[in-house]
Amino acid sequence: MRVLVVEDDELIARGVLAGLRAHGHAADHVASARAAEAALASSHLDAVVLDLGLPDEDGLALLRRLRARDCAVPMLVLTARDAVPDRVAGLRSGADDYLPKPFDLAELVARLDALARRAAGRSVDLITHGALQVNPASGEVLLHGQPVALARRELALLVALLNARGRILSVDQLKDSLYDFNEDIESNALNVHIHHLRRKLDPRLIETVRGLGYRIGTEAP
Repeated sequence: MRVLVVEDDELIARGVLAGLRAHGHAADHVASARAAEAALASSHLDAVVLDLGLPDEDGLALLRRLRARDCAVPMLVLTARDAVPDRVAGLRSGADDYLPKPFDLAELVARLDALARRAAGRSVDLITHGALQVNPASGEVLLHGQPVALARRELALLVALLNARGRILSVDQLKDSLYDFNEDIESNALNVHIHHLRRKLDPRLIETVRGLGYRIGTEAP
């Protein structure tokens, strides 16, 4: 999952980024509303963690403007404004969840995982595809009941394809799900991850759609 953290407090942002990456998520940080809009316009994102006290604009105004533009990216408000009217205002403005500061990092990650489940149309963590079972939260992967060890980015790639439920994802969309903004990506990195998944799980698991991208195989392993 690719998460954008919009937070002007550098210390909080570093802690959130470290926690998200430790749980296997790609995460990036911007410190202003203007930078957040630019990131949303240029990259595929799975979720946004949004502070309200931004230096150039109130986060609620940014949230309302994004929703007015039909931006459907799940957004979790993370803020020191913890009064009930503030929470109501955040949810009415388009937030999918609202978490007051101070917060527990494990709860933040769990809430983001819940937003990802909801966006993918699931009510539980476990994803089943034929004989394949994947739990994105725990990282556990079973094939015919037997555990399969996947590297962090292999797991992220597999979850992105499974969550798409047969839709074709472009190379850029898949790279956005795996890598942070500032990472150097080798030209064949995505192909290597796909090769490893096919070898470890099943050659039919990932279909190549020439000129468009990849999708999860319709014939389950």
